Amino acid sequence: MKFIPGITPPAKQTQHDLVFCVKGEMLLVKLENRGGAPPDRAELSHLGLPCADGHYLGRLEGKDCYSVLLSPDVRVPPGMGLFSLRELYAIMDEPLFAVAVRAYLIAQWARDNRFCGRCGAAASPAASERAMICPQCGLKSYPRIAPAVIVAVTKKDRLLLARARRFTRNIYSVLAGFVEPGESLEECIEREVREEVGIEIRDIVYFGSQPWPFPNSLMVAFTARYASGRIRIDREEIDHAVWFKAGALPGLPPPMSIARSLIDWFVRTSGA
Repeated sequence: MKFIPGITPPAKQTQHDLVFCVKGEMLLVKLENRGGAPPDRAELSHLGLPCADGHYLGRLEGKDCYSVLLSPDVRVPPGMGLFSLRELYAIMDEPLFAVAVRAYLIAQWARDNRFCGRCGAAASPAASERAMICPQCGLKSYPRIAPAVIVAVTKKDRLLLARARRFTRNIYSVLAGFVEPGESLEECIEREVREEVGIEIRDIVYFGSQPWPFPNSLMVAFTARYASGRIRIDREEIDHAVWFKAGALPGLPPPMSIARSLIDWFVRTSGA
């Protein structure tokens, strides 16, 4: 599936448009298969659900996509269900899930920025960019994205993995954390590693990035090498941290995550 993002909707809507309906913290999807597919405009119209308004997202495999915020009193029609992004993460194809993430975050952002945060006037969507504009004071409110870093730290033939306190018992992952104001990505990586496991790192290299809606983050991934120090974990966030060889890894994050991509990279390049 290829997605082409967009802001300006086409002049005409069609019955084949995909409509990602957001209700509270959940998305409405069809139950006819395990893929978690969103309904199209024809299906929503047939069921009497409102779908005229919404934010244009772009085109997925030739179909225009929209994000619509449903009111709390809308009932879920037969054959459909409400699912959280975490639930959809396990069943949706990656390209479709990426559009669902975009739809969810834009709907939530538009809901939370209906009024100007500076003067309180009612805001309206901008025509040529993803922003809400205040007609009185001109303040523009853009979707909020929280940058975060994630890093695979290696020491010769071993990879540093940690089990966060929020993880299930046998799940380990690479280290991650949110960027603070005035901090570069590299400075954030060094600080997070130092705070969470007490070691120093070197040779920081960019790896890739991934939108991550838990919460509204952009995960920027890096690799790095151990420089000095011994592991001293931060008990507030980390339960356990160990250097693992590629052939003896514990339970890992799901394949779609960039954390898993970093770990898979380590396995491929370790020569094990």
